[in-house]
Amino acid sequence: MLRGRLRTLVPALIAILSLLTVYVAVGNPAAAGEASQTAAKYSFKQLPIAMPPGYDDQQMNTIRQVNPAYYKIRSWMSAVGASVAINDLTGHGRSDGMCLVDTRTNDVIVTYTPTAVPADRFTPFVLNPAPLPVDATMAPTGCAVGDFTGDGRMGLLVFYWGRTPILFLPKAGATSVSPQAYQPQELVSGVDVDGRYTGPLWNTDAVAIADLNGTGHPSIVVGNYFPDSGILDTHGQNNMQMPNSLSSANNGGGLHFLRWLGATGGDQPSVQYIEDRDAVPFHDSTGWTLALATADLTGSGKPELYDGNDFGHGHLLYNESTPTQLKFTEAYGQRTPGTPKSFVLGNGSFKGMGVDFADMSDKGHFDFMVSDITQPWGLEESNFVFRNDTSSDAQMASKLASGVAPFTQEAQGDGLAWSGWAWDVKMGDFLNDGQQDVVQALGFINGTVNRWPWMQEMATMNDDLLSNPAMWPNFQPGDDVSGHQPFAFFAKNSQGKYVNIGKELGFTNDTPSRGMALADTTGSGHLDFAVARQWGAPEFYANTADVGDQMTLNLYRPSTDGQANTGLEGPGSPAYGTTVTIHTPGHPQIAQLDGGSGHDGYRSFQVRFGLGMNMGPQDVTVQWHDTSGALHSQDITLTTGTHNLMLTDTIKEVPQS
Repeated sequence: MLRGRLRTLVPALIAILSLLTVYVAVGNPAAAGEASQTAAKYSFKQLPIAMPPGYDDQQMNTIRQVNPAYYKIRSWMSAVGASVAINDLTGHGRSDGMCLVDTRTNDVIVTYTPTAVPADRFTPFVLNPAPLPVDATMAPTGCAVGDFTGDGRMGLLVFYWGRTPILFLPKAGATSVSPQAYQPQELVSGVDVDGRYTGPLWNTDAVAIADLNGTGHPSIVVGNYFPDSGILDTHGQNNMQMPNSLSSANNGGGLHFLRWLGATGGDQPSVQYIEDRDAVPFHDSTGWTLALATADLTGSGKPELYDGNDFGHGHLLYNESTPTQLKFTEAYGQRTPGTPKSFVLGNGSFKGMGVDFADMSDKGHFDFMVSDITQPWGLEESNFVFRNDTSSDAQMASKLASGVAPFTQEAQGDGLAWSGWAWDVKMGDFLNDGQQDVVQALGFINGTVNRWPWMQEMATMNDDLLSNPAMWPNFQPGDDVSGHQPFAFFAKNSQGKYVNIGKELGFTNDTPSRGMALADTTGSGHLDFAVARQWGAPEFYANTADVGDQMTLNLYRPSTDGQANTGLEGPGSPAYGTTVTIHTPGHPQIAQLDGGSGHDGYRSFQVRFGLGMNMGPQDVTVQWHDTSGALHSQDITLTTGTHNLMLTDTIKEVPQS
């Protein structure tokens, strides 16, 4: 009997010891000194973002109007939607254009980075979807950049709560970025009739854009949070739902897979997508999706997908797609005697709200990091860092094909386990020293009255009651749930362990952050970043550190119209799905052209490598699909600096426009 009672006390004792460990680490003066020493190498300058004329003079909202069923939790319902993307909108080869979603106005804003050269500047404007129907029951929740027609001009994909996404396709005759330069088009056909929206009521919080089937064209994965319903309709039906479990909810909006069919350019551009409804097993398609990311883990040229879900399991999906059908199967991690159940890939019960792939291990293979809720004295789960355990692409392919995900969760050992209520996460090399730094958005509901006790009470609720919004505690204006957390900036200290140096770098604004976007906006080798704020103004941080040598690749395929560098057209169309490996002795690195990954934050299409002390020419392997779908791989030697590479059946360097 005593043995049994002791066994029941073990989880509580472990929890107490974990909290004491955190307390000691936070209060350790040596740790604080190490953070200051690590931060000394970094330097950023916040610069103002140009907004449309008169924009700041209008009313700035702080709450959403919602379906009456959600009224008493309207602050919870108002906690997402701020988004930011950085990319090359002008076609000049510089990633200094921006697309923002500002929840204060429900506007989608197209502007330029504060670092943009005069030739890339234009009058910022609000993107107008007219004549497509968008009304008060809908709100934009994200904006991603992409070349959806293949003509070398960057369009915009805007997604919403309350309707399906809208594409804004650039016109061939446009010579500058302006409201008139874009043609709005429904992503899903047949959803508006006679100026009225009649389509499904998607509630999207994440998209992934990638060449999923090896055709050389971008497919789109749409991740919905709430099930199809009018959650912003103040006169809507009383059929609203919340998650039906705190740890394994399966009644969410889930995933939709849109496969590229064809496109036309000109001044009336269009693109055709078709939904592949059987792309994933049913149990993988009904989560509460907040984050999506892709990476080619097997070297097949077709990227895998990670689906990050709130209130339930994240899914690593192995790509078995063909040119005519998107298809994925799930792979699961294997539990060992020393592995907590929630650390097993595919079986975790944490609240996945951001994800990013990068080479964190200096092995030339992709690892990935997942954001979760890690609130001390609240809900202290853990962020995930899944380290790739394979030694070759072939081994990874064999494992994934058999349903096994060969990754080990090592966030605590890396120093990345705890940060706060976390959202988007992005990895990048801000010093060009060959090491990945990590920026992570934090914070939930900003207020003055701590409602964590009510959150804890909700966490003990019977799952049979959880899906009913009426059974939730109040979350209304003035309430606070982890609402005062500056975003995190993690860098490696002298022992090779990550520490959060955000405070030391002056990142003290505690307005909740959501999306993070990274790019070398100046072409100088300095990686800058932008932050989308929930109910606050977006921010831009220029990298002013003394950085090392780097290699930046702009990767293109020939555009469909063959007229490079005209109007908004760049040297070519972005080479979706391309991976690049540099073979520095003892320190190989792999990176990819990321077509769009994360939670409401989208980096540029640049493929970057920090070289550290490995200066001089680098041996590089590039793998890509051409526009006919053929897979190519070529070894080349490249000098440091920026290169524009055209990928056909071979590699050719082309001048910047």
